Amino acid sequence: METVILVVHLIVALALIGVVLLQRSEGGALGIGGGGGGGGNLFTARGVGNALTRTTAYLAVAFFCTSIALTVIATQRTGGGSVIDTVTPPAATGEPAAPAEGAGDSSVLPKLPPAQPQVPVSP
Repeated sequence: METVILVVHLIVALALIGVVLLQRSEGGALGIGGGGGGGGNLFTARGVGNALTRTTAYLAVAFFCTSIALTVIATQRTGGGSVIDTVTPPAATGEPAAPAEGAGDSSVLPKLPPAQPQVPVSP
């Protein structure tokens, strides 16, 4: 069932991309489907625009429906909840956290001793 919906989802996505690319652009130079239609003047320019707009709307609804269906199926398969809910917290060692060496320091990084300069010594 999930595979069928996924295949339909991919086909709808590719069709949606194609239909959007066929529409006439606002600039007028990028649209392939503008200028009287490519189907032997079957539609007028307005008819082609209306058909492409309706087709885009139907494909968008189908895309959202298949997206929601895939989400519901994935949620039921994993037992519901979020991925964050499945993360286990780190195990406590039983020792209280030691305060930082600096009294007013709010850094979470460990304090390191000052680095000693290392000078190369020739033999």
